[in-house]
Amino acid sequence: MRQASFSRKTRETDIEVKINLDGQGLYKIDTPVGFLTHMLESFAKHGRFDLEVKARGDVHVSHHHTVEDCGIVLGSAVLKALGDKKGIRRYGDAIVPMDEALVLCAIDFSGRGLFYYEDKNLRGKITEFDFELIWEFFKGFALESKSTLHIKVMEGKILHHVAEASFKAFALALKEAVSIVGGDVPSTKGSL
Repeated sequence: MRQASFSRKTRETDIEVKINLDGQGLYKIDTPVGFLTHMLESFAKHGRFDLEVKARGDVHVSHHHTVEDCGIVLGSAVLKALGDKKGIRRYGDAIVPMDEALVLCAIDFSGRGLFYYEDKNLRGKITEFDFELIWEFFKGFALESKSTLHIKVMEGKILHHVAEASFKAFALALKEAVSIVGGDVPSTKGSL
């Protein structure tokens, strides 16, 4: 089974992540940010990843550090679980509707971290959660997993729906990209 644990402790956060890429969608998420907890549960369920996250952070200052660092640690854990990347599909994409929202996500485990995000300049809060923190989460993931990640909000007005569609599209694209389809490294270079 392709699974890994990764942790990171700074003066701002203390985060532990365990992931099984070949799981069943089981999760145990414990963060001080309710909306982030909800999004990580949705990610695990729809990607069928077994996921455990324990996060603590300086949320009295802002949710920013905790959300960003959860993306960083998840990206590191996924990269570790992929090992030499032999046999993976490498690419994955999904378009997910959620009521009025429609989000596209595409990922490539290229070995080069890059994040591109477009959301029609949507801004605001989901309860106490700043909507724009979702791109900080995904940016942290992309850079640490050494993947090229694109997320594009094609339609949407209700921030909760846009964020949730983003995490679901991310889960489905990631599941496709890490699926085993062969035995060699999917690159003409011979490594990723």
